[in-house]
Amino acid sequence: MQLMTPDPAEATIGATVQGVIDTLLARIEAGEYQVDERLPAERTLAAELGVARNTVREALDVLETRRVIRRRAGSGSFVAQQGEEFRNSTGSALAANTSPLHHLVMRGILEPEMIRLAVIHMAPRQIEALGETLSQMEQVRTDATAFARQEEEFYRQIAEGSGNPLLAACYELTIDACRQNFRAAMLRRHLTPKRIGDYQQRYNTLFNAIAARDIEAAVEFIKLHLVEEQKLLLQEL
Repeated sequence: MQLMTPDPAEATIGATVQGVIDTLLARIEAGEYQVDERLPAERTLAAELGVARNTVREALDVLETRRVIRRRAGSGSFVAQQGEEFRNSTGSALAANTSPLHHLVMRGILEPEMIRLAVIHMAPRQIEALGETLSQMEQVRTDATAFARQEEEFYRQIAEGSGNPLLAACYELTIDACRQNFRAAMLRRHLTPKRIGDYQQRYNTLFNAIAARDIEAAVEFIKLHLVEEQKLLLQEL
């Protein structure tokens, strides 16, 4: 599969990792690895491709977030879709070519209104489910990937709670974009145990505002949170 090369100022995937990604995608597209077939072990791929095992692991992280492969605990990595299917997915292609800056701009447009509508429209059972997701998020201490998945689900539930299916669908695309290209690398650099703890406190504050039906507090919170995200991104660029 031929992917567009990101702008050097925006790229966060190293050239070696990208090379492994391209190699694996090409093999999947060529049918060397079929859907539901298990990929070779990380150690085997590392030896075969002449790279470090951590490089293979990061490439597999990216492919997993792009939903090209899926992982099964204790079993390994399996092909989820053929390369051609991924390439023909408009949403995946758009997300894959969205820069971190464009992603943050879109969040700034969607999230304040999404939060406002969620405060108004979320049913009690939806708020209860959101609280359960928050509880699961608060159990994570050091695993950046696990935290990110809970964070995605937290936002997804808020988007669905807005009562606007189109807005929820648009936000799903921003989640996909967050997973593409830059997310895996940024997770390793920025989601430290301390920052995970800080985010847990923030989301607890947001949840309390939603549960209390406090529109002003919830919207103000997300605006301030986005400012902090912008500062973090500027440090990255």
